[in-house]
Amino acid sequence: MNRLEVEFLGIRFPNPVVTASGTFNYGLEYAHLYPLSALGAITTKGTSLEPIAGAPTPRITETPMGMLNAIGLENKGVEAYLQHELPWLKEQGARVIVNVFGDRAGDFAEVARRVSPYANLIEVNLSCPNVHGGRLPFAHDPQAAAEVVRRVKDATERPVLAKLSPNGPILPVAEALEAAGVDGFSLINTLLGMRMDLDKKRPILGNASGGLSGPAIKPVAVRLVYELYRHTDRPILGMGGVASAADALELALAGASLVAVGTATFSNPYAPYKVIKGLDEYLSEREETWRDWIGAAHTPN
Repeated sequence: MNRLEVEFLGIRFPNPVVTASGTFNYGLEYAHLYPLSALGAITTKGTSLEPIAGAPTPRITETPMGMLNAIGLENKGVEAYLQHELPWLKEQGARVIVNVFGDRAGDFAEVARRVSPYANLIEVNLSCPNVHGGRLPFAHDPQAAAEVVRRVKDATERPVLAKLSPNGPILPVAEALEAAGVDGFSLINTLLGMRMDLDKKRPILGNASGGLSGPAIKPVAVRLVYELYRHTDRPILGMGGVASAADALELALAGASLVAVGTATFSNPYAPYKVIKGLDEYLSEREETWRDWIGAAHTPN
């Protein structure tokens, strides 16, 4: 009996633990440690239509309960990933979630169209700025976010997840995305934060502010997954500070069917594998399944 097996948007996952975008690249650096097919899925680094050089350095700084990053969505562009990383990743037997983004709705759609042969799911990163919307992130504008989802849905037959930001209104955006036909949601993306260099009297990061991730944001993730679950019938991929089986189970109780491990991988590359093993041991002892926990906090006592 596989206690961890779960179906998500018509796809069977052997376990609910996936990697978070931007923390696992395309898996090349981890494949010598354990088979990538042992994970629920690999979520790729954010991929754009054209190469992006990224933000000025320094790009990363530690915080007491996590880290701040301002990578600036650096990537090689979709064509480069189609030449090597995506075919290689598919050869590993891994289930693949391709994270896509762009400056315009049409850019999202074109990247999604190109990567679809290698993707099980498409995750649209709505936290990037809309160049035609005063550089306001798509995730802060329900209409702009919905246009992205509509265009991506037209461009691919793969299920589409919308990655939501905790830095703007989640429920109005989610409602607009449901009307646009989104298949599911992933949340949360990083929280905006900043640290100062006391000697230079300036922000530490080259981009001044960055995305806060790690254990500090888990309570925010649990709350927002819980709230969204109450307002949607779409499945949820939850993330934010997951480093243990207990963390994953909190998000499941809140309503997440899948969970992503991100920042924990930087300090322990075995972190996703460790969460899977921890879940299997815990649920076996209780003679329960992962499915028993999804949304259980919402049921009457």
